Amino acid sequence: MPEEEAAASSRPVLFRSQNSRTVSVVIFCNLSRRRVRPVWVDFKGEPQPYPVVEPDSGGSRMITYLTHPWLFRDADTDDRLLANQQQVFLPSPNVDGQPGYVNITLPVYTLKERCLQVLRKLVKSEDYRKLELVHSLYDDLENHPDARKDIENISRFLAERIGNKKRMTDNHHD
Repeated sequence: MPEEEAAASSRPVLFRSQNSRTVSVVIFCNLSRRRVRPVWVDFKGEPQPYPVVEPDSGGSRMITYLTHPWLFRDADTDDRLLANQQQVFLPSPNVDGQPGYVNITLPVYTLKERCLQVLRKLVKSEDYRKLELVHSLYDDLENHPDARKDIENISRFLAERIGNKKRMTDNHHD
């Protein structure tokens, strides 16, 4: 385990905010029935939670920058939500001074994800292993959604894509 942590900490953080001077004004519109927590991914790739956007609140105006990624989470469960049908929201330039709109919605959860959500809501975590379930589901239940894990997964995905592109380029030049 310590070797894995050392390897992970030595990897560059690819999914993070970059320096930008270009402001983007956006309105976070909660179209779900859940309480939404916007999460800015800072310059170190760490999640920075922002105030909750309630359902039917009319939205929350935010001043951000073009190179600042955002995730949106269920404020009560930390389940992932979508922004304009995407897992990650990257602001774009404002047109004619008008703010951009970020429509926050529920993704289509798999049946397994939805069942885990319901079980987590109904059963105390210390009682998970008292349920008569397939053993692999105990681990899934205990592995709660987490924005930090999602950021790490996105960084890992980006590193693999960069590595694959580099290998393709190196092979092409050989």
